[in-house]
Amino acid sequence: MNNKNLMNQAANNIRMLAVSMVEKAKSGHPGGAMGGADFINVLFSEFLVYDPDQPSWEGRDRFFLDPGHMSPMLYSALALQGKFSLDDLKTFRQWDSICPGHPERDVEHGIENTSGPLGQGHTYAVGAAIAEKFLQARLGDTMMQHKLYAYISDGGVQEEISQGAARVAGVLKLNNLIMFYDANEIQLSTECDVVMKEDTRKKYESWGWNVLDIDGNDPDQIRQALIDANKETERPTLIIGHTVMAKGARKADGSSYEHSVKTHGAPLGEGAYENTIKNLGGNAEDPFRIFDEVKELYAKRNEELRTIVKKRHEEENEWRKNNPEKAEKMAQWFSGNAPKIDWSSLVQKKDAATRAASSACLSLLAEQVDNMVCSSADLCNSDKTDGFLKKTHNLAADDFSGAFFQAGVSELTMACVCIGMYLHGGVIPACGTFFVFSDYMKPAIRMAALMRVPIKFIWTHDAFRVGEDGPTHEPVEQEAQIRLMEKLKNHKGQDSVRVFRPADSDEATVCWQMAMENMDTPTALVLSRQNIKSLPEDNDYEMVRKGAYVLNCSDADYDVILLASGSEVSTLVAGAELLRKDGVKVRIVSAPSEGLFRCQSKEYQESVLPKGKKIFGLTAGLPVTLQGLVGAEGMVYGLESFGFSAPYKVLDEKLGFTAENVYNQVKDYISK
Repeated sequence: MNNKNLMNQAANNIRMLAVSMVEKAKSGHPGGAMGGADFINVLFSEFLVYDPDQPSWEGRDRFFLDPGHMSPMLYSALALQGKFSLDDLKTFRQWDSICPGHPERDVEHGIENTSGPLGQGHTYAVGAAIAEKFLQARLGDTMMQHKLYAYISDGGVQEEISQGAARVAGVLKLNNLIMFYDANEIQLSTECDVVMKEDTRKKYESWGWNVLDIDGNDPDQIRQALIDANKETERPTLIIGHTVMAKGARKADGSSYEHSVKTHGAPLGEGAYENTIKNLGGNAEDPFRIFDEVKELYAKRNEELRTIVKKRHEEENEWRKNNPEKAEKMAQWFSGNAPKIDWSSLVQKKDAATRAASSACLSLLAEQVDNMVCSSADLCNSDKTDGFLKKTHNLAADDFSGAFFQAGVSELTMACVCIGMYLHGGVIPACGTFFVFSDYMKPAIRMAALMRVPIKFIWTHDAFRVGEDGPTHEPVEQEAQIRLMEKLKNHKGQDSVRVFRPADSDEATVCWQMAMENMDTPTALVLSRQNIKSLPEDNDYEMVRKGAYVLNCSDADYDVILLASGSEVSTLVAGAELLRKDGVKVRIVSAPSEGLFRCQSKEYQESVLPKGKKIFGLTAGLPVTLQGLVGAEGMVYGLESFGFSAPYKVLDEKLGFTAENVYNQVKDYISK
C-alpha cells in the first residue's frame, strides 16, 4: 500500500500535466480531469493489471473512459505508465497528434475505446464484460480472469443510454464490471442540481448493482472501494465518488477556483494557470515534468506487474499445452481475421424475403462460428435473427454458454454493447432491428465506423412495404443516410462502413459472405420484409462482390440502363419485359453496395455504367439515394413522402412501384 502523501503527489502530477495540456493547446476541459485524478491514479498505480511489455495481451484488465473530454486526465496517467512521452502531451489537440481532443482507440498506447458522445463509453464496458463472460464459458477461468473498469461522469449518467447499459449489466449480473461515477455536480453550462434531482444510488441499486459511496478525492477511500468491488461475486459495482471539479485550481488572485462551472470547458487562463501549477507543486515555467517520486511509484508498479503477468503467462502456456484445440480457437478468435465458413450446404428458397434468406445464413453461422454473438432489440422473430437463436440459447446471468443477447427495446444500448464485445476482443457481434429504428443507432454506427469495428448491423423491413404499420415504421430517408456514411473515409483514408441491400435470396447469401469476410469496417445488411421474386435464372451472383453489376438478362445493344438495389431490382426486371415488347432494349444493373462499387477500378465502373448512356434509377427511398450512380443527366424515381398505411401491394400500386409505371416512366424519360 502506497502512503497517502505519495498518492496525493501523484494525483497532483496528473492534474498539473492535464491543466498544462489544455493551457498550451488553448482548448480543452481541465476541471473534470483535475477532479478525477485521484481515482485514475489509484486504479492505474495499484489495481489495473496489464503487461507493460505487451499492451495487447488478451488477459489484461481494460479501462473504458466515457467522458472523452477528460482525455487530458487519461493521457497524463498513461504518461506516468510510460505509454506517452511528455512531448506527446505537448501536442494535445494539434494536427497529427496521438493525443487528439477526445481519445481514439489505440491499444498500444493504453486506450481501449474512442469516446466523446457521453454514455457510449461505459456501455462499451458492459459489452466487454459480457464478452469476457462469454469467452470464460468457452475457454475457462485461466484465460479469462480480468476486470472491466469504466469511468462515467454526471453527463454520462444523464444520457438515456446509461439506463439501458445499467439494466443490461444488472440483469446479467456482470460482477466483472466496476464503474467509477465522478459525481462532481458540475457540468458544462450549469451545476447538476439544475437538471437532475434523482437518487443515483437507489437508481442503480434498483437495477441490481452493488453501490458504494465515497469521497472520490481520498485515495484511501478509493482503494478500499476498489478492494470491495473486486470481491463482489454477484453484481456489477458502481463507486460513486464525490469529487471536486478542478481540485487544486486557483484564480489569478490566489483564491480557490474549485467547483466552478467556468473550469469545465476552457483553459484556466493567465494568472489562474500559474497559481494553479504552483499550488500543485510544479513550476509554471517547466510544467511538463513527472516528479521523481512519481516516476519511482509507477516504475515500481511496472515491476510488480511484470511479476504478476509472468505468473499469468506461465499459467496460460500450461493451459495451451493441455488444451490445444481451445488454444487454437482462441488464437483465431483474437487474431482479428475472418472466420473460416463452409457455405456449400446453404440452399436458399426462391422468391423469398431477404430477411428469411438472412435467417438461413444466420442459422449456418450459429453452427460454424463459435465466437459469434447475435442480438436483437426485442424483434428476433421479425428481423429473423431467430435463425441464429434456434441453434443456440440466450445469454443469462448464470449461463453464458449461449450466444444470443436479448437486448430488450433499446437499439442504441444494443449497438454499443455489441461494439464493446468486439473492443474486448475474441467476439464477432451482430445485431438486428427494423431499418427505421436504425435512427436510434446512428451515434453508435458512427463510433463503430470511427473505431473500424466490424460489427454486423442487420436491418429488416427495409421500405414502405411495411405497409399497414404506416409512416412511423416505413423507412424512407434511412438508406440515404447510411449511404452518406458509406461515402466517408476516416482520417487515415480508409472506408468507414459497408452497406448491402440485396435484390433476392441468393444476393443476400453473397452479401452475408462478404459481411463475415469484412473484419475492417462495420457492415450493414438492409433486408426486405416481403417476399421478392428471384432474379432470372443463370444470374452470376459472384458479381455481387463488385458492389454493382449487370444482370445476365440484359440486352447486348441497349437504349437505357435500369438501376436499383433491393426489391426494386425485380420490379425493374418486370418493367423491362414491357419495354422490350415496345422495342426498347435495356441493361439492368443491381447495385447492392455503392460503396463497394466505388472501390472497383474506374474501368469496371465505366463498363457497368458507361458515360453518355441514359440511366433510370428506381428506389423505395429518397431519390438522392441513387443520384450518385445515376448522375446529373439520369432520372431517379423515388419517394417524396413518409409513406402511408395500407397493405404493401396497394402501396406498390398507389406509389408507382410496378412494372407498368417503370414502363411509363422510362418511356417518358428516353423520349426527352
